[in-house]
Amino acid sequence: HSIEYIYENIDDIGLKGAMLQKMKDGREMAFMSKELATINRNTPIEFNAEKCVFDGFENNGELYEILKRLELNSIIKKLDLSGVDNVKENEDIFKDFSYQVGDKNMISGDKVTVVLDFDGDNISSAAVGAGNNAVVLNEQDDIKELLEDDSIAKVMFDVKEAIVKLNCRIDIKNIADDTAIAAYLVDPAKNEYTIEKLASEYFGTVIEKPEVKQLSLLDDVETDRSEYLAKCAVALGVLNERIGDKIKENGQEKLYQEVELPLVTVLAHLEINGFLVDDHQLKEFADKLGEKIDALTNEIYMLAGEEFNINSPKQLGVILFEKLELKPVKKTKTGYATNADVLEKLRDKHPIVNFIMEYRQLAKLKSTYCDGLTAVVNPNTHRIHSVFTQTVTVTGRLSSTEPNLQNIPTRTELGREIRKMFVAKEGYVLVDADYSQIELRVLAHIANDETMINAFRNNEDIHAVTASQVLGIPLEDVTKEQRSSAKAVNFGIVYGISAFGLSEDLSISRKEALEYINKYFETYPGVKRFLDEQVQTGKEQGCVTTMYGRKRPIPELKSGNFMQRSFGERVAMNSPIQGTAADIMKLAMIAVDRELREKHLRSRIVLQVHDELLVETHRDETEQVVQILTDRMKHAADLKVSLEVEAHTGDNWLDAK
Repeated sequence: HSIEYIYENIDDIGLKGAMLQKMKDGREMAFMSKELATINRNTPIEFNAEKCVFDGFENNGELYEILKRLELNSIIKKLDLSGVDNVKENEDIFKDFSYQVGDKNMISGDKVTVVLDFDGDNISSAAVGAGNNAVVLNEQDDIKELLEDDSIAKVMFDVKEAIVKLNCRIDIKNIADDTAIAAYLVDPAKNEYTIEKLASEYFGTVIEKPEVKQLSLLDDVETDRSEYLAKCAVALGVLNERIGDKIKENGQEKLYQEVELPLVTVLAHLEINGFLVDDHQLKEFADKLGEKIDALTNEIYMLAGEEFNINSPKQLGVILFEKLELKPVKKTKTGYATNADVLEKLRDKHPIVNFIMEYRQLAKLKSTYCDGLTAVVNPNTHRIHSVFTQTVTVTGRLSSTEPNLQNIPTRTELGREIRKMFVAKEGYVLVDADYSQIELRVLAHIANDETMINAFRNNEDIHAVTASQVLGIPLEDVTKEQRSSAKAVNFGIVYGISAFGLSEDLSISRKEALEYINKYFETYPGVKRFLDEQVQTGKEQGCVTTMYGRKRPIPELKSGNFMQRSFGERVAMNSPIQGTAADIMKLAMIAVDRELREKHLRSRIVLQVHDELLVETHRDETEQVVQILTDRMKHAADLKVSLEVEAHTGDNWLDAK
């Protein structure tokens, strides 16, 4: 009948035991839930019906951008929307277009666009554009001669992929522009950068795709391949000019020319170098984990009194909350919640919980890292050649994929064992250099906070100083626990932490957390002022900017949804700090790579992880490489506080760290 009927007859409708008690205990919640779910039909609403008549969108360009960001491509097609900059009419970028298949002698000019078509790791053809004309080269000697001709400046698209595929068989010289990188700087929020999509967005131009095979730069559809490549080369020239204008408008020339463009070749070398793995040791470790997982499985089955699929949240929920009668923490649409947070709260309620948590940890370690890494070790080089991409993150940080070497676990002893498998080749050692508290140092600089600047300049422990200032106690009296709490606040503030988040991290009340944050901002007023300014700038301009001009769009700040808006505020606070730190690391990578090569050293960078650089170093060059790393990383940026770098050596990644 109704909730009211149930509670009027609660003792007479057949409910018994725990269910009856739950209904009685939840009476208030039941009626509140009904009230929340009931549509209020008595609210007075005044409106003008004529204003409700739809007469078209006010701004098709803005609508297009929103739908594009949300990937609602079918709606874009249905509404026949196109273009960047609110383009109302398609621009004919192929007016007077012509192309011919020929040889290198047909190419004129000292600057051209080049689009490469790969068959595996080999170039099958290349289109060379100048203005509205293009020449398609099919002869390998012509293509090699063009790419290695230092007198011809080349505008290309995703150069790194080409360099890696060619693997030093062809040395591409005089790269003037990489339009994919430039397009990313102008709009870092896109999911994908291709000539085809950029031509559609900037000019409303559709470049039809070839039938025969998929090209490395674009998606595949039907048309003649040579003409298609030629159109790509011509479109690339127009795109490069338009996007170049935007780079200038944004004041990003220095960021593009001195950071992102030179980094392309550094990352290509990094991918080609790869990171040596002791695959025999990795297999042994995987077998060892497998044995532990089997033993844990048997323990769990014994405590549960039956066999079940431990990896199934539904089956695990039944075991924990029905058979073992543990009190459920949370329910989902499909059953009981059994995630890590839930298990953590149940840890002391039954011994099976600890076994399940350990089982999950080891199973993930084995499948993701042991089995996953083994699958991607190159059988010829015994190295992992991860892909490092500049155009994925909106913060400017590099992305590592296939596999993600920036995500190797460090917090657990077993996780750290994985780092032992990454080794230096015979006659070499690994030198690991990382920045100390780079984001806090960047914050001190760009916030211009005197207290924080002085702490760093006096070489004081910033976390102990924070605890001392916030708690009002002498620096020498700060305990290890108080320093740890201050550390959580220091890094939490950088990421826009809330009182709720801090209370969870420190296991204190929300009121205490709020008091801590307020005292922190009293201690560092420059930081408070800076963070507030960033949120305001984000709201006014739709983006925030790093010290080097990298822009991070934050549409969430205009959202009507409180959670989305709060997320946007955290992003506005953090992006200038994290993005500037990322830019500094990129500058350091470029400088280190350049000096290693200019001095003709045998040592090479093999990995970059956020604030950390790893160089596979010839033993005879160890002292020299340590000096290069520390010097180039320290002087990658000129801040009000010094950048501090720690370097260590070892035969494997764990020992070097």
